[in-house]
Amino acid sequence: MNGWIDQALWCLDRRQATVLITVAWIQGSAPREAGAKMLVSASHQWLTIGGGHLEWKAAQFARARLSAGEGADRWIEALPLGPALGQCCGGMVHLLFERLRESDRGWLEALRAGQQSPAGCVREVGLGETGVAPWVRVWVPDETDAAFHEHSAQPDRLLRPDPVRGCLTLRETVRPDPLHVVIFGAGHVGQALVHILGTLPCRVTWVDARDELFPDAVPANVMIEATDTPEAVIDEAPPDSCFLVMTHDHALDQRLCEQLLRRDDVAYFGLIGSQTKRRKFEHRFRARGIAPERVARIVCPIGEPGIEGKQPAVIAVAVAAQLLRLRAERSRQVAAPVRAAEAAH
Repeated sequence: MNGWIDQALWCLDRRQATVLITVAWIQGSAPREAGAKMLVSASHQWLTIGGGHLEWKAAQFARARLSAGEGADRWIEALPLGPALGQCCGGMVHLLFERLRESDRGWLEALRAGQQSPAGCVREVGLGETGVAPWVRVWVPDETDAAFHEHSAQPDRLLRPDPVRGCLTLRETVRPDPLHVVIFGAGHVGQALVHILGTLPCRVTWVDARDELFPDAVPANVMIEATDTPEAVIDEAPPDSCFLVMTHDHALDQRLCEQLLRRDDVAYFGLIGSQTKRRKFEHRFRARGIAPERVARIVCPIGEPGIEGKQPAVIAVAVAAQLLRLRAERSRQVAAPVRAAEAAH
């Protein structure tokens, strides 16, 4: 998730001296993946790079540099988790520290704009060496750009030597999360599900005609669509989106389902309800001439099997688990060709 961008700009707006910490390279086992981030000020901390002694030590490094007020604005710390920090992971984590200043606003705003592109954008941080000044630049790549694909081949390593400039360079791609979830219904289950999805790596479009049901504030990854033509949202959603139909009206549920059954590029199609509701809908769809194999794509009841309960929070947890499993399966499918190519070499 890219909430660190807005948080960093929030700190700059308030002139709050802050250090951005990025997991730049992992060797062996580590508590978080490469690219995980944390922001640290003199008295506050946002996000996490894995907790425990690693996180405490990283915050200590950052606050020492903020307190000293001198030294390089960007530097690397290599921390062996086992011998140095007593953590069970036992690997080595290389952390990039960046003291953020007003001069960093430009690339942060460029990242915020560029991440909305389907291809995302690339952030490159050069640490500099003797005679080479440090730099940060952001650009939107095309599909032939080697930098765009570089970290996919080695997902645990964003930090590499730059053969041209002769210094260490971090390069990462910042893009919208591929999991896009469209939720129809702002009732109790919709509220509970959005509360959970707001903390997870996904994008959410939340749809209902009843504007008064939406809360005053929603998580940064949630967009509200207060509309009385929800079918249009289905037509406009990008390919491979996940849809959850959970409105207050069975007739509306049926219309939305029929609209969704016309699409062939839906990654997940969930309908809230019981097996009885499913059978009734199946009967109605057959009467309308909808092919049984299309109707079979509907997940109803929704939620990961084995998680039982009718409370809104329980249903929300079960659905979130189901979506996360789908996300993991899709990530493995994307990574499979890269791993096969590496094995061939």
